Amino acid sequence: PLMDLQESPQTQAFRAEAREWLAANVPLGLPSGDTREGFTQHLEWERLLFDNRWAVVSWPEQYGGRGASVWEWLAFEEEYYRAGGPQRVTQNGIFLLAPTIFGFGTQEQQDTLLPRMASAQDLWCQGWSEPGSGSDLASLVSRGEKVDGGWRLSGQKTWTTRGAFCTHLFGLFRTDPEAQRHKGLTYFLVPLDAPGVTVRGFARLDGDEGFAEVFLDDVFVPDSAVLGGVGQCWSVAMATTGSERGLTLRSPGRYVVVGWHSTATP
Repeated sequence: PLMDLQESPQTQAFRAEAREWLAANVPLGLPSGDTREGFTQHLEWERLLFDNRWAVVSWPEQYGGRGASVWEWLAFEEEYYRAGGPQRVTQNGIFLLAPTIFGFGTQEQQDTLLPRMASAQDLWCQGWSEPGSGSDLASLVSRGEKVDGGWRLSGQKTWTTRGAFCTHLFGLFRTDPEAQRHKGLTYFLVPLDAPGVTVRGFARLDGDEGFAEVFLDDVFVPDSAVLGGVGQCWSVAMATTGSERGLTLRSPGRYVVVGWHSTATP
C-alpha cells in the first residue's frame, strides 16, 4: 500500500507554530560561526532556540525538547530552512554526540550531559583525527591508561572543528595497546578545562578561526567519562559516524532519539 504523506492536524499545527516563531526570530546576516565574533553571536541564537524549546524538538521534554514525532521534526527542519535559519554551531554535540549518548550512554550520562548540551552550556568538538592517522581511525595512537577511579589520557588531536571555541571534546583513545587495531579503543568524553589539556587554535586562509589542535598530557578523567564501555569504541564510533554522514539532512541520526523516545520509558 502507498504511504499517506498527508500531514496530520497535529503536525500542521506544529509546523504553523514553528513557522510563526522562526519568522519573528531568525537572525539574518550573522557572520560566520567559524570566527570568534560570529561564534559568540551564533551562541546567542542557540540559547534563544533553547529558551523557546526549539533547540532539540525531537528530544524528550526533560532534556529541553518537545518530544516531537518524526513528522513534526521534519516539519521543523523544513521551516528552519525556509526561514533562512543560520548554521547550528552546536551541531557536533546535538547532531553527532547526542544520538550516541541516547544509544550508548548510561542514564546518569543522559541526565547530566544532554540538558547542558541542549542549552549550549557545554559545547562539544570531535577529537578523532590525529597527526599521521588520516581517516584510518584504527591507527590512532592517543592512549588511555587505567588508574584508580578513572583514566589518564595522553596524545594529540588535530583538525578539531571549532575546537578553539568549545568546552568539551569527544574522542577515541587506545586503552589496550596489545589488542589488534580497533579492538583496543575506548570512547571518552573530556572537558577541555581539565588540567593537562592544551588547546591551540590556528587560523586558516579562508578565515576560519575555530580549527584547533588539542594536546593531552596525562589528563585525568573519571570512569564516568567512558561512553559505551571500555574497549567498545568501534561500535559507538560507528554510530556517531552514521549521524555525521546524515548531516546533509541535518542529521537523520536524530531519528535514533525519536525512536528511543517513542519506544522506551524515559
